[in-house]
Amino acid sequence: MARSPSPMPVAQAGRQGELFGAPAALPAGLVYQPDFLTAAQEADLLRILAELPLAPARYKGYTARRRVLSFGSRYDFDDNRLQPGLPLPDSLLPLRAQVAAWRRVAPEDFTNVLVASYAPGTPLGWHRDVPDFEMVVGVSLGGWCEMRLRRYPPAEPRHRDSWTLELAPRSAYVLEGEARWGWQHSVAPTPALRYSVTFRTAAAGRRRPPA
Repeated sequence: MARSPSPMPVAQAGRQGELFGAPAALPAGLVYQPDFLTAAQEADLLRILAELPLAPARYKGYTARRRVLSFGSRYDFDDNRLQPGLPLPDSLLPLRAQVAAWRRVAPEDFTNVLVASYAPGTPLGWHRDVPDFEMVVGVSLGGWCEMRLRRYPPAEPRHRDSWTLELAPRSAYVLEGEARWGWQHSVAPTPALRYSVTFRTAAAGRRRPPA
């Protein structure tokens, strides 16, 4: 059954404050914006994304279930370095401009754009984005998912510093500062087809991939 959009993020934590009904404060540097897109924008973008030549993601010989395509730059996990990527298509420039206006940066500051699709049942394992990137902004389309977060390095017992945030269709999130560098995140297996478009700025001193 389809889930109704929630006006506020649903966060669950292993901290004692939750036991007494206190609202869950998101980790510092994590911003969540429901209804970042309109339903009409989402419908248009889903049509655009469905036509892109996405391919299974590969990590050092491992082929993941999610399908991806990078623009601006792409990370080569075999060589552990950033490589040039395809130019961002004109059809995605308005979304980049909207994300940039929200975060008050220039659109060109997002040197990497990753489109990913998650078929039903597709997970994304625990990770931090590679250090070549700084700010990470994700836009969700299609189905819901649960983004999980935990301290990095993981604390013991791990559940004491772990969070679950429901990402609704048309929502956006930001990872900066502590949330970007001091936490890992993952995505639980998706219940329905979901797309994400992730925008990343370059880390200091790494403005562009090698030519």
